[in-house]
Amino acid sequence: MTYLLIASITPSKQNFSREPGRETAMAKDILGEAGLHFDELNKLRVLDPEVTQQTIELKEECKDFVDKIGQFQKIVGGLIELVDQLAKEAENEKMKAIGARNLLKSIAKQREAQQQQLQALIAEKKMQLERYRVEYEALCKVEAEQNEFIDQFIFQK
Repeated sequence: MTYLLIASITPSKQNFSREPGRETAMAKDILGEAGLHFDELNKLRVLDPEVTQQTIELKEECKDFVDKIGQFQKIVGGLIELVDQLAKEAENEKMKAIGARNLLKSIAKQREAQQQQLQALIAEKKMQLERYRVEYEALCKVEAEQNEFIDQFIFQK
């Protein structure tokens, strides 16, 4: 660490014309070369006032950036919740649709089975009808024969 010793310079007797602030400017230049600066309150600082101002501005910008990132995270969090909720609702609707489709398939299978049962019943009834028709014709024949026999029997008496 280097120390700078600033000595008070008294003007020589030969140099009576002083410019106001010239000594202060020289001291500021000497301190500036050593990396020391005066701020607006004339306090001695290690950083250049311009660098200090830029640092303060950067700090404020960083704070604004962090605030905006926080707001962004809140918005994104809300969006993620909304998307998750919509995904759950979509999954529920998908399950309902699958259930409805399966129900329709089972109803279609039940109708097909019922149709086959009814067709089998119709075939059975047709066969029974055909048996009854044949039996009826046979009975009609028997009746006709019996009526003929009765008629012959009556005529013989």
